[in-house]
Amino acid sequence: MLGVLPGCASQKNYDNPVVVIETKFGNIKVELFPKKAPATVSAFLRNIDSGYFKNCSFYRVLRNDNQVTGALHSYLIQGGIWQSDPRIKKKFKQIPHEPTSQSGILHTRGTISMARNEPGSATSEFFICVEDEPGFDYGGQNNPDGAGYAAFGKVVEGMGTADRIYRQPEDQQQFTPPVTILNIVQLKQ
Repeated sequence: MLGVLPGCASQKNYDNPVVVIETKFGNIKVELFPKKAPATVSAFLRNIDSGYFKNCSFYRVLRNDNQVTGALHSYLIQGGIWQSDPRIKKKFKQIPHEPTSQSGILHTRGTISMARNEPGSATSEFFICVEDEPGFDYGGQNNPDGAGYAAFGKVVEGMGTADRIYRQPEDQQQFTPPVTILNIVQLKQ
């Protein structure tokens, strides 16, 4: 009788690029959607290839207990290079905004999206939704301009790791200490 040994099972093949966010709490595997958000995926992969995400961090968390009462609440972890080396940020080109009305990628649990100020100002900072966030979609109310955020992928493994990071200590929406992202790597197809 033949059996399958743990760890010997074949890995799932994906039709799209897959990246792994490596942390001390475990890995988060994310499938990216270049056909739906080509500029955003291209920029994110370029940042990975450049090594910018090595030793960066998840530095921000939005939870029910750290947001203004009466305001729309969000539930996410945000990361990137901002706290690790803000000087590098000047090297990044702004990414043309690809709203959810264009991409069709909605902000549901596990969606990865670009943080931004104005539409088209995203560069290196990203967030992962830990709950559904329709207010982040085009026309949503979480950003006054109504343009939403540029979603570009989905967690396919490791959402438990994202949840564990989400529960780490924070002070005024900032993780204390920030959660180190050891690296973000693209898996070979």
